[in-house]
Amino acid sequence: MSGFGLGLIVLLYFLVLAYLGWLGYKNTADSKDYLIAGGDTHPVMMALAYGATFISASALVGFGGVSAAYGMGIEWLCLLNILMGVIVAYIFFGRRTQVIGKRLEAHTFAEFLGKYYESNFVKYFVAAVIFLTMPLYAAVVLKGGAVFIEEMFKIDFNLALLLLTLVVAGYVIAGGMKSVVYTDVLQACIMVGSILFLAYWFFFREMGMGFAEANRALSDMSHLVPEKFQALGHVGWTSMPSLGSPQWYTLVTSLILGVGIGCLAQPQLVVRFMTVKGTKELNRGVLIGTVFLVLTVGIMYHIGALSNLYFYKTTGMVATDVSPDIDKIIPLFINSFMPGWFSAVFMLCVISAAMSTLSSQFHTMGAAVGRDIYSGFTRRDNWPKELTRAGVLFTILVSYVICYVLSASVIARGTSLFMGICAATFLPIYFAALFLKKKVSVVSVKWSLWTGLLTSFFALVFLHRSEAVALGICKVLFGKEVLIEKYPWYMIDPLLFALPLSIMALIIAELVVRRKSGKNR
Repeated sequence: MSGFGLGLIVLLYFLVLAYLGWLGYKNTADSKDYLIAGGDTHPVMMALAYGATFISASALVGFGGVSAAYGMGIEWLCLLNILMGVIVAYIFFGRRTQVIGKRLEAHTFAEFLGKYYESNFVKYFVAAVIFLTMPLYAAVVLKGGAVFIEEMFKIDFNLALLLLTLVVAGYVIAGGMKSVVYTDVLQACIMVGSILFLAYWFFFREMGMGFAEANRALSDMSHLVPEKFQALGHVGWTSMPSLGSPQWYTLVTSLILGVGIGCLAQPQLVVRFMTVKGTKELNRGVLIGTVFLVLTVGIMYHIGALSNLYFYKTTGMVATDVSPDIDKIIPLFINSFMPGWFSAVFMLCVISAAMSTLSSQFHTMGAAVGRDIYSGFTRRDNWPKELTRAGVLFTILVSYVICYVLSASVIARGTSLFMGICAATFLPIYFAALFLKKKVSVVSVKWSLWTGLLTSFFALVFLHRSEAVALGICKVLFGKEVLIEKYPWYMIDPLLFALPLSIMALIIAELVVRRKSGKNR
C-alpha cells in the first residue's frame, strides 16, 4: 500500500477520534459527566467500552508474542478473563458496585472505598497507589502501540511514541469519560473486525488449511522448539509447559493468574460499572463482553501460537528465532503476509487497543490526583475539572518517560505485574465492601492495604528473580540475586505471596478488633 493511502487511512481515523473527543467535550457539563459519563451510558456502549479498555495493545502485541513463544497455554488466560473479568465481574462485583456506588454518590474507585469505609485515609491510600503504580502499566501499553507503529510504518520509535501519546492526551483531557466511552466503542468495533479478517486470511488464504488441520501441523512441530526453551520446560506450542518447570511457573503464576485475578480490582474497569443507570444494564453486557473477548484475544492468542507454523513455512525458522524480542513477533508476523491495506487497518486495531486502554488509565490517574487527593486535602466541594485535566497531563508525561527505561519483551510481564499489585492491595477490601454483611473496621482495612502493597514490593525486590535481578537491590544488600535461591521459590509470582497475606491480614486484624470491642463492652 502506498504511503499516501496509508497516511489517508490514519488521518481519517484521527479525524473521527477528534470529532468523538469534541462530542464528549461538548456533552460534559459537570463532574459526574467528566468522571462517570453522566451515569446513564447505554449498556451496549458500556460493554464495548469495558472490553476495549480491558483488551489493550499489551494483550494483542505482548500476549500474542507470548503465545508465539510459549504456545497455546496462554489461552487459559482468555478463559479466566471471561470467567473473572466478565461473568464474575459483571454479575457479582459489577451489580453490587453499581448499587453501592450510586448510593454513596462515588465517582472514582478510591472515592468508592473511602466513602464506604468512611475513611479519608483509605481514599488517599488507594488514590496514591493508583497514581504511583499505574504509570508503569500505561507505559507498557504505550510501548505496545508504539512498537507496532514502528514496525508497520518503519518510522523511529520515538516519533511513534510521541504521536500516540499526543492523540490520546488530546481527547482524554478535553472530554473526560464521555470522550473515553465514545472513542472506546469505535475502537472496539475496529478491533473485532480486524481480528476476524486476520483469522480468515490466515487460515484460508495464506495457510490454505482449516482450524483443526493447522493445530495438528503445529503439534507435529514440537521437535523444533529451540533448545533454550526446551530447557525451561517447553514441550510444544499446543501443549502446556512441563508441570513445575520454570516456563510453567511464569505462564501460570505470573501471566495467567496475575492478569486473570488482577482484572477484578482494576480501578479503570471498576469505574465502568458506575457509568450505567442500573443493574439491568450490566446483565445485558455479559454476553457482549464474553463474545468480545472470544473474538479478540481468544483468536489472537491462538493465531499467535500458529505464527510458528507460518514462519517455519516461509523462513525455515520458528517465531522466536525470527524475532528474539517477543514484543515484535506479532507486528512482524502481520506485516509479512497480510495485504498492504490490511496492515494499515490492523495497525489501527492495535492503536485502538492501546488508545482505549490508555485513555481509561490516564483518566483514572488524573481523577486520583484531582478528585480524590486534591479535593480531600483542600476540602473543596466545587471540584474543578481543570485540576483533573492537569493531573491527566502530568501522569501522561510520567508514563511517557517510563517507556524509555522499559526493556525488551516487557509488555506482557508489565501488564501482569501491575494487575498483580492491584489484586493484592485492593481486592480483599473491595470484596469485603461488596459481600460482607457487617462492615469491617478501618483498622483492618489499613492492615490489609499495607500488607498487600508492601508484600508485593518485597517479593518483587527480593524474591521474584525476573524483577529482583533487574533491580539489583537484593544483590547490593545481601550479595545474592534473590533471598530464597531454592527452586521454585524464585519463580513464583509475587501475587501468590501477597494476596493470601493481604486476605489473612484483613481477617486476623478484624478478629482482634472485634475481640477487643467485645471486651470493652
